[in-house]
Amino acid sequence: MQFQILKLVLWPRGDFDPRVIEFAPGKVNVISGASKTGKSAVIPIIDYCLCSNKCAIPVGTIRESCEWFGVVISTVEGEKLLARREPGDQKQTGDMYFAEGETVKIPHRIEAKNSNTDQVRALLNRLSGLSNLGMDPNSEGYSGDRTSFRDLMAFTFQPQNIIANPDVLFFKADTTEHREKLKAIFPYVLNAITQETLAARWELERLERLLRQREAALSDVNSAVRVWMSEAEVWLQQGREFGLIQSDTPPPSEWLEMLGALRTLSQSNYRAARPTMTTIEATIAELEGLRSLESDESATLSRLRQRLMEISRLLESSKSYGSALHIQRDRLAISDWLRQLGQEGRAPLEAIAPEGKDHLDKLCEALDGLELEIRSRTTVSDKMDKERHRLRAQAEESLARLGALRAQIADLERRSEAARAEIYRADQVERYLGRLEQALKLYGRSGEDSELRGEVEALKGKISPLRAIISEQLIRQVMQSSLATIENIAGQIIPKLDAEWPDAPIKIVVPDLTIKVVQGTRDDYLWEIGSGANWLAYHVSVSLALQRFFLKTPAHPVPGFLIYDQPSQVYFPKGVHSEEVDEGEWRDEDIEAVRKVFAAVSAETILAEGRLQVVLLDHAAQEVWNGIDNIHLVDEWRGSEKLVPLEWMASTGSRS
Repeated sequence: MQFQILKLVLWPRGDFDPRVIEFAPGKVNVISGASKTGKSAVIPIIDYCLCSNKCAIPVGTIRESCEWFGVVISTVEGEKLLARREPGDQKQTGDMYFAEGETVKIPHRIEAKNSNTDQVRALLNRLSGLSNLGMDPNSEGYSGDRTSFRDLMAFTFQPQNIIANPDVLFFKADTTEHREKLKAIFPYVLNAITQETLAARWELERLERLLRQREAALSDVNSAVRVWMSEAEVWLQQGREFGLIQSDTPPPSEWLEMLGALRTLSQSNYRAARPTMTTIEATIAELEGLRSLESDESATLSRLRQRLMEISRLLESSKSYGSALHIQRDRLAISDWLRQLGQEGRAPLEAIAPEGKDHLDKLCEALDGLELEIRSRTTVSDKMDKERHRLRAQAEESLARLGALRAQIADLERRSEAARAEIYRADQVERYLGRLEQALKLYGRSGEDSELRGEVEALKGKISPLRAIISEQLIRQVMQSSLATIENIAGQIIPKLDAEWPDAPIKIVVPDLTIKVVQGTRDDYLWEIGSGANWLAYHVSVSLALQRFFLKTPAHPVPGFLIYDQPSQVYFPKGVHSEEVDEGEWRDEDIEAVRKVFAAVSAETILAEGRLQVVLLDHAAQEVWNGIDNIHLVDEWRGSEKLVPLEWMASTGSRS
């Protein structure tokens, strides 16, 4: 994977220019310096900017002085700037700043985030070309997770606590979570499992799950069919009893003949099974006719009863209203008397009608209208009484006819037990034919040419080539071949280093994530071997061998860079460098041993032809590696020169 670090950038909290440390691609980039200058913070800063789950940047000066950390990386898509905010009191923050282009310009300040760790992780996964599929579709936890760019950091970083550690060979493999995940993805990293293999695994799991479902369904069908086949003779006998098969037809003895007879039987019309008795047919027809007449007559009677109820309610209302009018008429029946008084010209008339005779006439006319309404109300009531009597007569006639029909039906049913039996028998035949049809369909589903069996065979046809792709034996063979290649490369590098047994071959033990050194009949684990020089030699040789193997695979997902922190720690006294030691404090053989590390690393970068970049952080001064090819001195941090400038510390009150 083309992925090398071009710049390491620190943005201060104060108004200062950002600190930019530039690296050369394809070379051994050396940062030399004394203790407490910030060398060991380089790996945590780069790891943090590459979206680690927590911030391992040392607390104190660096985190108090810096607001953002960033790296500029070179990829096949050009340069990309990945910057991440200092998390403060949190373990980490997802706030990130992202920029890309043919050449990225470093901003003077980062005012606000424009991305987050999830988005940048997705970008890194895409750049590495990793599969989106998990290692095992049937597993949960570490082995079931997909391989991510973050998992590959195990092969790129060798911090100070790892590079000469007898118990831990890979970055972060000292925690259970990372250790188990690394073991799970090792076959993928070693090309034993490819993207094609992962896709085949997931497709195989899907097809096998579908096959199990189809086979279970087919098994159920076959079980039901076997029971049904054993009962075939019973089905035929029942058809004979229902009259669907002629009594003189000989019973079939072979299964195919039985099947043919049953299929013919299933096409029978149940009405053909009825006996041809004219009397029964006539009875059934008459019964159906009487029931139809009964239904019609019941509807007629219901309508008549409804109208009678409506007329009765209307008459009750009319009577109540008429009674009220009669009372008013009795109270006001003086119109004739008043007219008579008016004709006679009697004096009392003036007291009743002071406005004269005309006013009296109007009063009398109003009283006449009331009497007319009363008379008309009486006429309407009489008409409604007549209608009620007529409807009552019709209802009584309908009720009589309905009673007669029901009597005929009851008599006919009593006299026609055969009719009732025939109806029941017809229902039985219909149910029998329905069950027979379903049983034949079930048998058809289980046949050699059935759809379900065809699905099962098709699934098996798809599964067979997938199993060949993901053959565990083939995976083991490729895994062993890849490990043998890496072990052979490491065997070429170890003699260049200060190892106690330079010619002893090694074995990489993936289940334990360590190595064994083969000495005759003995296989010794790394932790069983003494001396920090040996541990350092095997860490350097294995990490370089893995990178050479990765570079042989086109578009391998592991980034083409390595960072070593303090490889000289097993030789040089802690806290001293070449400017502070007396003559003879560093023995020539110790300096030569450290020089071998620089030379071996340089040789691998030259062999990689620019595709491998190494960053080497060490106390050793330039005199140690002077004259070795392809080494680029990035910076020397001694005295006042450190990772974080002194003016940043002064502005924030940090301790130097």
